[in-house]
Amino acid sequence: MAYLTQAEFREAIDLLATDMGLQRLRDKLVRLNALVSRRKVSSSATLADQLYMLTSGLRKQAAATFAFHGIWTEALNEKLGKESEEQLEELAKAVNECLDDSEEIIPEKAGDLEQALGRYAQPLAEKAGERAAYLDMLLKAVPGVAKRLRDQGLPKAPPPPAAASEAPAAEAKEADKGGDAE
Repeated sequence: MAYLTQAEFREAIDLLATDMGLQRLRDKLVRLNALVSRRKVSSSATLADQLYMLTSGLRKQAAATFAFHGIWTEALNEKLGKESEEQLEELAKAVNECLDDSEEIIPEKAGDLEQALGRYAQPLAEKAGERAAYLDMLLKAVPGVAKRLRDQGLPKAPPPPAAASEAPAAEAKEADKGGDAE
C-alpha cells in the first residue's frame, strides 16, 4: 500500500475539516483516542501535522492511523452510498487484474490499467469530488499505481466504444472542411 505525502495528508485533513468542521473532526479524533490533548486546534494544517507525526505518515499501526482511516472511509462512504460502493468494488477488480502476485504493474496490461483506473475514478470523482477521489485512490494504491497517479494525476474515463469510433469520423470531417477553405 502507498502512503500519502505530508502535503497530501494535509489536503485530506483539510477536506475532512471542510466537510465536518475542524473542531468536530478534532473531537471525533479525541473520542477515537487518536489525540490525547483536548486543546482546540487553530487550523486543519496544524491538526494534519500533529496527526502525521503521530502516525509516522500513516505507516505506524497506532490509534491515530486507525482513526484517520475510519473517519476518511466513513466520510467517503457517506458521499458514495451503498450502490456506488458496490460499483467501485467491481471496478477495483479490473485494476487488480493488471497487477501481478507481488502487486507490480504487469507491463503488457499498462493500457488496461489506465482504462481501469479511469473507469474507477469517474464515479468516485462524481460523488466525492476530484481531490477526494485522487487522495482516496492514493490511499488504496500499491506503490506502482500511486507513482503513476502522482505523475499523471487523476485518470479520465475512457470514452464509450460508440463515441470513440464516431470521434475520428467527426475529426476527419472537420479536417476536410478546413482543407477546402484554404
